[in-house]
Amino acid sequence: MFTRRQFVISSAALPAGLIAPAAFASGANSELTYAEAVASTWRGAEGAAHETPALLMQELVRFATLAPSSHNTQCWRFRIEENKIAILPDLSRRCPAVDPDDHHLFVSLGCAAENLQQAALAHGLMAEASFDAADSDGVLNMALQPTKRVESPLFEAIVHRQSTRSEFDGRALANEQLDLLERAGRGNGVRVQLLTDPQSRERVLESVVQANTEQINDDAFVAELKSWIRFNDAEAVATGDGLFSRTTGNPTVPRWIGSPLFGFLYTPGNENDKYTKQLRSSAGIAVFISAASDKAHWLEVGRCFERFALQATALGIRNALVNQPVEVARLRPQFAQSLGIGSERPDLIVRFGRAPAMPRSLRRPVAAVLV
Repeated sequence: MFTRRQFVISSAALPAGLIAPAAFASGANSELTYAEAVASTWRGAEGAAHETPALLMQELVRFATLAPSSHNTQCWRFRIEENKIAILPDLSRRCPAVDPDDHHLFVSLGCAAENLQQAALAHGLMAEASFDAADSDGVLNMALQPTKRVESPLFEAIVHRQSTRSEFDGRALANEQLDLLERAGRGNGVRVQLLTDPQSRERVLESVVQANTEQINDDAFVAELKSWIRFNDAEAVATGDGLFSRTTGNPTVPRWIGSPLFGFLYTPGNENDKYTKQLRSSAGIAVFISAASDKAHWLEVGRCFERFALQATALGIRNALVNQPVEVARLRPQFAQSLGIGSERPDLIVRFGRAPAMPRSLRRPVAAVLV
């Protein structure tokens, strides 16, 4: 563990030569195979990270980038400062059609912050988050101070967590597991409602089908979604982001084939059939609910969801988002009413259960997200 004196570090101490090279670079190196890129992305803790404070800070950023984000846009940037890592929104990666108020963007930043905090503790640092709601830049600051090193199951789960977009096996979870998930999903002004009975899950399914149909009939939504799809290994490795076809169980094809096929196959009927099977095969549905609708709560929702996802991973439980009813603004109040939550905002909808792992998504290297 570093002493307080050793830990004092500023961005000036991070010359380009210290940026740990990743095995691929966004848009610059597609020579690796997909398997090699996965191994590079989802590797465990680096022993070399303890050699200097500069390398340690980069390692914390790397773990933060393993968090989930809407469409895997990785809509974050990181600024390393003295005893602090600032997490900034990358507005160039906004998705205005599906996320016009930037709700998902700030939820994604919260997910990254939770990963960073778990990784910091495993490396002997306490990360304390602060967010100024009056800051128009939307910067989330993570102040770092030396503390006792603790490698928790949640930290160990970071490199195994994934959004598993497949059918689950339908088996119920034990009450003890549900209690652990519910506790992990609580936060400051945020709670999680677990729905495990068939009637409640069917009501959610009805909302998903209604909202999904509306989204697929929206040309702007479809165009935006398609722009983030990576149809083959080369595209996925070259960009290091987006929704890779392998991760949803689809074959890889050249873009000139995949692009027109997408328009032919991505229909309300096909997608609603898929979601019906997926939701009915799940052990339950978690709905994350916040007391207010503002950036501070959205960040907290992200942190709560990521803790939930990491706890689920540690228990051998998969999860995937089914957010359509909270993404269509016109239908969100109706969905909230079906949950009986009054004026609170339903933020995220997550199905969970057991299933084999799916192929992994990729991430851009640390050098691409530092400012």
